[in-house]
Amino acid sequence: DAAAGLGELQRLIGLPAPPALIEGFDISSLFGTWTVAGMVAAVNGLPDRRLYRRFRIRGVAGADDPRSIAEAVGRRYARLREEGKPLPGLILIDGGVTQLRAARERLAALGLASVPAVGLAKRQEEIVLDDGRPPLLLPRDSAALLVLTRLRDEAHRFAIDYHRRLRQRLVRESALDEIAGIGPVRKA
Repeated sequence: DAAAGLGELQRLIGLPAPPALIEGFDISSLFGTWTVAGMVAAVNGLPDRRLYRRFRIRGVAGADDPRSIAEAVGRRYARLREEGKPLPGLILIDGGVTQLRAARERLAALGLASVPAVGLAKRQEEIVLDDGRPPLLLPRDSAALLVLTRLRDEAHRFAIDYHRRLRQRLVRESALDEIAGIGPVRKA
């Protein structure tokens, strides 16, 4: 029940209203190469694929999830701010307090510190807050936890799918592609 989950999130996190729009981020890489971020969105607790976005992480070398999350969050919300588009009622970060703090720092640098954000740590499915409160450990059948875990799992799937497609495309590329006069037949 998405509506019940959103109401429970509002109460637990202390939001002014149930978050009508939640955007969730996850990172995917292969040993720190071809790092990408996936951003998914849920409107009224249900996924809305029209709002999904992909990011190639270019400003981070190696496997550094916190900095990668910060880059994706910064690019997303700098653009929304520029375009005057509405901000989400809640941002969900896949990961613990380190990833959440990196995202919050980037939001603060953009002047968007008031946008609520939480992390979802996989091990015990804890809702991580960075305001001094301890992580929230909800029952597995909690409607709020189900909304967040489904969104986090969708962000994970979306990021991995984008990463795989990029890897397949890059594997098919060759130095021969840059030589004029060599087409696909001769390359093969």
